[in-house]
Amino acid sequence: MKKIFVTIVVACLALSAWAVELPKQGFGMQVGWAQPILRLNDPANPSTAKDSLSNVVKMKGFKVGVVYDGSFIAGFGTSIGLNYTFGAYNSGWKKDRNNYYGMPYPRNRQIITYHQLELYVDWQYKFEIAKETYLILYTGPTIQCGLGFEMRDDYQTYEGENYVPRYFNGYDAADADQTFRRFNVTWGLGAGFQYQRYFLRGGYDFGIVNPYKHTDFTNGNHTRGRLDQWEIKLGMYLWYTD
Repeated sequence: MKKIFVTIVVACLALSAWAVELPKQGFGMQVGWAQPILRLNDPANPSTAKDSLSNVVKMKGFKVGVVYDGSFIAGFGTSIGLNYTFGAYNSGWKKDRNNYYGMPYPRNRQIITYHQLELYVDWQYKFEIAKETYLILYTGPTIQCGLGFEMRDDYQTYEGENYVPRYFNGYDAADADQTFRRFNVTWGLGAGFQYQRYFLRGGYDFGIVNPYKHTDFTNGNHTRGRLDQWEIKLGMYLWYTD
């Protein structure tokens, strides 16, 4: 993991240094919508968990960052950026007919908050469809560095006619650091549109690294997962040469 991270960082720096002499380049800011997707195996079913990522948690969030864009030859080039991404999930209260500590029919909910930094390098091709107007296709890797992850499960039991909070369990910052790898790697595919200094890009990142450190189901741990992401980014180049 560290070797991959160092290699991509060095490549980014090398491309940035080379790009100083490129005729077409730009530097700008971007903001957008993000949907991190946590795909998990199920510790409740050990017989199938190793072969299935059946538990899917879709978070809602946003991202903001900076981007550098440079064209090498014709329409072929690269886009290098650094983003901060936030995601959150709240399942709402749901009935669960399992029996917890002798209390039947409790309600439970799951709450997740997620923070990360992303360094990406996209290889792209810009098709000029009109003057200063481009259709963009791109693909490339992203290094994700987790800044914070909290997963909390709240339970309520039924007493008389009222639901009563009983206990909660989850990850705090220290637990998350023991459970999850700090770095993740994804590979993205996407398309976009640019008019003069303004651009719109959208795509999907496929997680290619298992974010969990555990190798067994002790205490109900997940042992395998994948962190994917949908994203749409709207941006503007503050400095641009064409």
